[in-house]
Amino acid sequence: MFDYIKGIITYVNPEYIVVESHEIGYQVFTPNPYAFHVSDTEKKTVYTHHYVREDAMALYGFRSREEKGLFNKLLSVSGIGPKGALAILASGDPGQVVQAIEEEDEKFLVKFPGVGKKTARQMILDLKGKLHDVVPDVMSGLFADFDQQEAVAKAPEALDEAVEALKVLGYAEKEIKKIMPDLEKQSLTTDQYIKAALQKLLK
Repeated sequence: MFDYIKGIITYVNPEYIVVESHEIGYQVFTPNPYAFHVSDTEKKTVYTHHYVREDAMALYGFRSREEKGLFNKLLSVSGIGPKGALAILASGDPGQVVQAIEEEDEKFLVKFPGVGKKTARQMILDLKGKLHDVVPDVMSGLFADFDQQEAVAKAPEALDEAVEALKVLGYAEKEIKKIMPDLEKQSLTTDQYIKAALQKLLK
C-alpha cells in the first residue's frame, strides 16, 4: 500500500522511529532505529512495507529499496516473521547473510536470534539462487551512515541505548554482557555501538 514515506524523523527509540509527513506521525519499525537521526527540518525518505495480518498491522521501514527487498524475501521464508527479518537485517552485513545462504552455511545463520537449524535450512531452500537482484546494491550502500557529520554521542548514554536495541532484536542479556567490556573501551554513536556489537555477536 505504501511504497515510501518522505518526512521528518521526530522520534527514535530502540524499537521504532516516528516519521512526520503532512502533520501525521507514522510509527515505523526498522532494523536499526538509531541509524536515523531526529531533525527539526531535514526530510528523509523511508521505504516501507505495510504488514497486515488478522491480529496485527504495522509499518516497517528501510533506508533503501534494496534493504526493503531483502526484508520481503526473508519474510517469505516459513518460520521468519517481521521481528526475525529485522534482526537479520540489523547485522550490518547483509552480504554475509546472502553468502551464507548461497554456501548453505547453517552454522552462521543460526547465530541470529530466533533462527534455529530448521529455519536456517528453510532459508537456504527458499532463497538460494534468488538473491542476485538484491546483492549488488545491498553490498554497496545498505548500511551507509545517513549523516557523516553527526558528532559522536556521549558514550554511556549511547551504549545504554544500543543495549536496549539489542534486547529488542532478541539477544539475551547473557550474550550482551560477554561483549560489553570491548564496547565500553570505545566512544561511539548508538548506531556504531549496535553495528560493532552485532559484528561481535555473529562471530
